[in-house]
Amino acid sequence: MSKWLVERKLSEAADRLRHLRAELNVVEEQLASLSDAADDARLRAMVSETPMADREHRDAQKHADAMSRHRAELIAEIAELQRSQDELLERLFAEQP
Repeated sequence: MSKWLVERKLSEAADRLRHLRAELNVVEEQLASLSDAADDARLRAMVSETPMADREHRDAQKHADAMSRHRAELIAEIAELQRSQDELLERLFAEQP
């Protein structure tokens, strides 16, 4: 692979990493909020013992769980992109005289 192509791929990877890290920060804030809401709904369901409160808890927990899965996917994508970036850097330095 030519040097300019490796450099271009590195630049693209760096841009993508910045984007993913920014998205991860937003997702973590949303996850904290959704988890708090799910915890509050759980407590209300325990206290009120009504089907409606229980359903609200399940719904809130589903949202928190979905955001948690999204967070895990982002973390895995970031890790994979970092591995790819490391390989590109190794390739770039291996080509230098």
